[in-house]
Amino acid sequence: MSTAKHSGQEELISSLAQKHGVSVNTIRDLYAALIAGSGYQAQFNLPELGGMGQWSNGGMVMVGDMFNHGLKAKVADLCSELADVARQEAYDERGSRQSQQQGHGPKLSSGWYPRDLGMPASSGSQNSMRYAFFPSTRRLAISDGDHTTVYDTADHQISGFSQQQGGSHDVSFTSQHGRVALSTLRRVRQAPNADESHGDSDDKEPRRQPPEPPPAPMPGIAKDDVISKIERLGALHAKGILTDEEFQTKKAELLSRI
Repeated sequence: MSTAKHSGQEELISSLAQKHGVSVNTIRDLYAALIAGSGYQAQFNLPELGGMGQWSNGGMVMVGDMFNHGLKAKVADLCSELADVARQEAYDERGSRQSQQQGHGPKLSSGWYPRDLGMPASSGSQNSMRYAFFPSTRRLAISDGDHTTVYDTADHQISGFSQQQGGSHDVSFTSQHGRVALSTLRRVRQAPNADESHGDSDDKEPRRQPPEPPPAPMPGIAKDDVISKIERLGALHAKGILTDEEFQTKKAELLSRI
């Protein structure tokens, strides 16, 4: 990082600490959490900001003191003011790593996912599938080689992805709600994969797609598993990570699957 750039970030951190009445170290830790989330989300545990909390670029804010709306507003303001700088630093760090690994300038987008989703907070591949998670638009893109399918992730903050060996349909992911089957997400759209040179095939006539099948039924789970999941949700709710409404909604969903 250049001296001038570092100096500018320190000035911003210092000014935000004075403006919002929190310590410089708290602002630095929040900034680091934003960089880890590519500037689009942050997960933190900071006493001055209510303990455990979460922020995403789409407007979602969770703090440990769930009924402290002033604290929520403070976290939202801090993250919004830091996000652009954190996003650029995360971009630069990824570019630097890729340049070192590949021996040339960074290529930060493979072009396989729809460009209107923006930059993913996380992406990867397993077997023949690729995935990218976009928390700011609450979307998950999955590529099976020929097509890219986009799903609505609802309130899930995805942290892991897995595919069973020998089958492209046994796909699941991990979020704050535990392990979840991909089939439980609502499919938003599906299209043939764009050209690997950033998907500049938008001007071509789109292919006619077959109608989408009805959503898969919610798989049933054992009663003991439901109780265990509800207890974990209760712990998240007690810590303020889940709101009352989110807890009750997820609890009702789990009970309906017995």
